[in-house]
Amino acid sequence: MNTSNTNLAPSLRERVRVFIESVRFERAITTLIVANSITLGLETSLAVVARFGALLHVIDRTVLGVFVVELLSRFFVYRRRFFRDPWRVFDFVIVGIALLPASGTFSVLRALRVLRVLRLISLVPSMRGVVGALLTALPGMASIVGLMALVLYVSAVLATKLFREIAPEFFGTLGASLFTLFEVMSEDWSHIARGVMAQSPYAWMFFVTYLLIATFMMLNLFIAVVVNAMQSQVTEDLKGEGEAHTRLILDEVRASRREIEALRVPSKS
Repeated sequence: MNTSNTNLAPSLRERVRVFIESVRFERAITTLIVANSITLGLETSLAVVARFGALLHVIDRTVLGVFVVELLSRFFVYRRRFFRDPWRVFDFVIVGIALLPASGTFSVLRALRVLRVLRLISLVPSMRGVVGALLTALPGMASIVGLMALVLYVSAVLATKLFREIAPEFFGTLGASLFTLFEVMSEDWSHIARGVMAQSPYAWMFFVTYLLIATFMMLNLFIAVVVNAMQSQVTEDLKGEGEAHTRLILDEVRASRREIEALRVPSKS
């Protein structure tokens, strides 16, 4: 009795594993995520909610139930190995947030249901590769961010000393100069520069030099770090696929060798 139960459990676990790792199952979950993202977007329309609110709520609860069953199935298959995969942990956190009560002090968490859409990252291999590359590039990005902060601080001190009297609303204090230069770096800066240049004609030298350093050079450094990380990620993925393919071929060769050796052994009469 115990032996049959012991054999039944691994067999059931293996069947569940094959099912949840199948391409059809992953496509079905992906379709549900896309459909749920559409319904969450429709819930932002008061007219749609007034007309189809009950239906949207049923769809939302149903999709959440499917996600819970999926995670329970994966936990049943992988057991302790479930939490060794960061993407499974990511899915667990996203679904766990959706299960928190959405009333009272936790009503703000209802808006976090849209985070379920992020589960597409864990299901689509190309997205996983991009995120992995970005995470790999974080140490290099940290150095660039530090360099950019240093350039921004030095430029803000210079701008405060040079243009405090000319444009106090933009450069009256160090804090105002930091915010203004950040705005110059990320948005249209002509209205700020022209206002200063109206009283200080040579101010263009400061703005052009700052933009060349802070925007063009730093942006190119960011791009270089990310591209390098993505190339490394692609190389590692190709290497992993090659090793997996080699292991598969070796396993098939070993299996064939065992079959040949079994045929050579004369059967006992």
